[in-house]
This record gives sequence, structure tokens and C-alpha cells, in this order.
Amino acid sequence: MASSSRALPILPPTAPFSDAAIKALNAGLAETSPEQRTWLAGFLAGYAAATATEISPAQAAPAAAPKRKTPLSILYATEGGNTEAFAQKFAKAAAKQGFQPKILDMGEIEPSALAGIENLVVIASTWGEGDPPARAVPFAQEFFADGAPRLKGTRFAVLALGDTAYTEFCAFGRRLDERLAELGAVRVLDRVDCDVDYEGPAGDWSSQAIKIFTPAETDEPSAEIIHLDRFARAEEQEWSAKHPFFAPMSERVTVTSSRSSRETIHVELDLADSGMVYEPGDSLAILPENDPRLVEQILKQVGLGGDDALARELTRAKDVTTLSRATLEAWNRLHPHTELGEMLAGDRWRGFVADRQLIDLFETFGATVGRDELLQLLRPLPARSYSIASAPSAHPDAAHLLVSVVRWQSHGHQRNGVASSFLADRLGRNQKLGVFLKPNRHFRLPADPSTRVVMVGPGTGIAPFRAFLQHRRETGAPGQNWLFFGERNFTHDFYYQTELQDLKADGVLNRIDLAFSRDQPEKIYVQDRMWQQRQDLWAWLQDGAHLYVCGDATRMAKDVDQTLNRIAIEVGGLTDDKAKAWLQDATRAGRIQRDVY
Repeated sequence: MASSSRALPILPPTAPFSDAAIKALNAGLAETSPEQRTWLAGFLAGYAAATATEISPAQAAPAAAPKRKTPLSILYATEGGNTEAFAQKFAKAAAKQGFQPKILDMGEIEPSALAGIENLVVIASTWGEGDPPARAVPFAQEFFADGAPRLKGTRFAVLALGDTAYTEFCAFGRRLDERLAELGAVRVLDRVDCDVDYEGPAGDWSSQAIKIFTPAETDEPSAEIIHLDRFARAEEQEWSAKHPFFAPMSERVTVTSSRSSRETIHVELDLADSGMVYEPGDSLAILPENDPRLVEQILKQVGLGGDDALARELTRAKDVTTLSRATLEAWNRLHPHTELGEMLAGDRWRGFVADRQLIDLFETFGATVGRDELLQLLRPLPARSYSIASAPSAHPDAAHLLVSVVRWQSHGHQRNGVASSFLADRLGRNQKLGVFLKPNRHFRLPADPSTRVVMVGPGTGIAPFRAFLQHRRETGAPGQNWLFFGERNFTHDFYYQTELQDLKADGVLNRIDLAFSRDQPEKIYVQDRMWQQRQDLWAWLQDGAHLYVCGDATRMAKDVDQTLNRIAIEVGGLTDDKAKAWLQDATRAGRIQRDVY
């Protein structure tokens, strides 16, 4: 039986088509969604415009006066790519509703670019404990300084992305929201702070934002405001966190020796039939599973042991390790405890969450809870991203990852990193795990293959540079390549040593400087090797070389920046202010790129 939608007389019998054509068109149109019909209407309008000379004046409809599209600037600050991807989807949704969107990257503009903007949407992630993403640091420094432009007349709304695992949850977005108001802009929509499962709240916020920025004196651009979640499902790549590709693990090799103080593994995933197309510098996100033994311990502790269905849900879909202030507060609301309340009233909670996990909360302030209570307490299990350590030109239909396995002991418990231990211990060869691509257009090889490249990648930070070197070898790129690599011990921790030696012998890797911190009494790191080679390094950079940094953001990346600043002063003859300006300019221009975590 035909559905009621198919019975709708979409084209009337009086339409200027044959009976057979009307029947065929009605059958086709009945299968379309509102979005598809909107698209089709736009296509036919464009087609009519393109073929206007073929339409006689008698047939032509009177031309309506063109309507002014409402300008909407979308400013984003991103670290891992989530906010950039969301900004692009928001822009497409806004354009579909009649806006004229303009996307602005906080890493590529100065605050003065905001002067005179009529409507401004800000989508910003927070890095670590309240910091802006690395690429947005120069913008933030100027924006929060005295010389920031006045923004009187600007209407704005802020969407903040963060992670409740950090104390300063969404702090950068919050500061931006406050600063915009201080500079005279008018807030038209309350800020929304999103955790790692941001899609739902962000989608709701986007629908409200589009409605509120629509001018009151005009009709809404279309009869239906499209919710961004639904728009994204139609526009995004085929694979996502909600719809991952299940890739078999074809290989796993430990690349550290048995005597190493670290445990690092090389993992190969089979992407055949996925249709994924990635570039060197991109990341692959994986959907890990929790350790079933930890899940069972938690369930027993809260009186829910033996519930197999609940155990499967917690193992696959819930974060059962992260302990944050938000979790403590939620638990104390469910089951008030005097000591926990006193901890939260002051700063003692910080000491409690340090190096503890969810199981410690239940053991210390335990109570019997219901199934629904527990599920509401736990946030979704977030995906983990790893820089891809292979080039598709060298390894078609595959992605290689270099993973440091996290293990430690604290407060009487053996702790394991969720994703790294899943890959190392619980995922068998040829077993599948959910993955999806996370492109990183801000970490790309130079467009000119003859450009020199300097790569600073200690530890697992070498992963994307293996992909860079593979790509340059496979494509015959003539540009010279220089690698700074470091770890603890040469004998036990020299990742991809044989491959790097072969690349050196083949002339693909022209220079390599090594820093093994524990092979001598004094600690030596990659930034020390950079300083030792400062004359040549400055010459390369002045000759147009691009420099890339991958690895730890907390210390290494900052030390590398400080070393570059010192080199610019001593070798380049710049003042401290000019050296800092040079570093900022090189970053904005893409000559210095970072992928830090």
C-alpha cells in the first residue's frame, strides 16, 4: 500500500506536462525530503537564470528585487578540528537559511578584523586548563589587551566546547563571551558550554542562533529552520563518531625493547572498503572500549553487579574513568556526604581528583544506586585521536598509528589508559574497532614540493613525520627534510630506527638530530639540539623552510617556541619583541605549524 505522502497531488493535472510526465514527477517528488525539495527549487532557479536567453519575454516572470542577505561572521578557535568542522557546518546551514556567512579562523586573523561586524557567532574550544588553542594564542593575547577594538553595534553569540575532565571547563569560551560584552558588543543568545558529547547541545544552540540572527523586519528565510545535527548528517563525511567505520586491526608490534621504561606500539588498521581519503598530517579517531574488569568492579561497588546488559553498555559507551569536579558535585547531589561537601566548599577536592578515577569516588563515598542514576552520572565515552603515521601513497587502504601505552599505579589501583590499553591488550588481530577521520588542514606539507621541511617530533610526535617522509619519498619531492627526534634511550626507544636509516641512505631524510635524554648524566632534549644547530636552522627558515612541531603541548612545544625565539634574537639579530612578532607571523602564514596534545 502506498504511503499517505505518496498520495499527495504534488503536481496538479493542469501542470504543463503530459499525463505520463506528471505521474513520473509526482512519484519522484513524493520520495524527497523537505531539504531535498529546497535544494531542487534552488537548482531550478539557477538553471532558469543560466538559460534565461532561451525564455521568451512572454514566458518570463516579473523579476523580483533581490533581497539583501544578512551577513553573519563565524569566528572559530580550534585545537583538534571539532570547532572548525562545526563552524563549516554552521555556515552551510546558515547559508541555506538565506544568510551570507563568512568563516574566520582565530589562528589567521587579528582582533582588528572584528571591527564593524554586524552579526558575530563565536565557536571556541578550550585547551587544557583554560587556555586558548595553540593557534589562537596570538589572537587571544591581543583581544584581551587594552588595544582591542571597540565592538559597539555588533550582535554576538558564543558556543564553547570543552571537556569536564578539566577544572577550567570551557574557560576560554567563557572569557571570550565576557570580553565581547566588555568591548560593547550585544549578546543576543546565552552562551552554551558543551562537553565532549557536544553534538546535541550544539545542534540545539545552532537552531536558536539562526532564528535569533534572522532580521525581525523580514520573513524567515525558509519555512523550516534546519537543526544543525540533521544538516550535518546530510553533509558530513560518511564516517563519524555516531557512524564509524569498523576497521580490522591487521598488525600490532611493540616498538620499544623489553628493557624500556616506556611501552609503545605500532598499530596497522585496514581501511579497505571505507572510502576514506586522508592526507599526511591528518588524525584518525578511534572508539575505544573500557576494561570489562574495571566495569565489573564499579558495578559491584554500587550494588549493580551481575547486570550483563548494563556492563556491556558501560564497557562500550560510557566514560568510567574520568573524575572531575562536575562528577563530584553530581554525586554529592545524589548522595550527600558531609566530607565530600566540605571538600567541594574549598579546594581540597583538587587533591582528591588528582591521580584518582571514578572507582575511588565510589569506594570513598560509596552508596547503592539505581541503574538509571548511574547512567545519568556517566558521560559518553569520548573518541581518542591519533596522528596517522603513514602516507596513503605508501600504504593504500591502511592507516598506521604509533601509540604510547599508558599504565601507572596510584592509591592502591593499577591504572590503564582507556584507548591505549584497549589497543595493546584487548583488541585481537583482525578484530574490528570503530574509527573515523579527523582532517587537519593546519598541519600540511608545503604546496611546493621543493620547499624545505624541518620536523620536530620527540616520542610519539614522530608519527606524522613518518607520513611526511613516506609521502615525499613516494612523490619524489625534491625539497630537503630535516628531523629532530628524541626519547629516553637510544637502545630501547628509537622508534622506526631502521626506516629512518633507510630514508637517510636514500637521500630522502637529509639531516637528523637525535636527543636521547637519559643516555648521559645531563638531560638533552630536542630543543637543545635545535639550539646547537641554530645557525643552520635559522638559515633554513630564512630560506623559506616550513617548520612542524608535534608532541607534548605542556612543556615540549613551549620549550621549542622559546628556543626559536632565542635563535631569532641571537642568530637573526632581532629584538625580543620583533622575535615574538616573527614567530607569530610565521605561524599565521603557515610556515610554522603545530600538532600538539
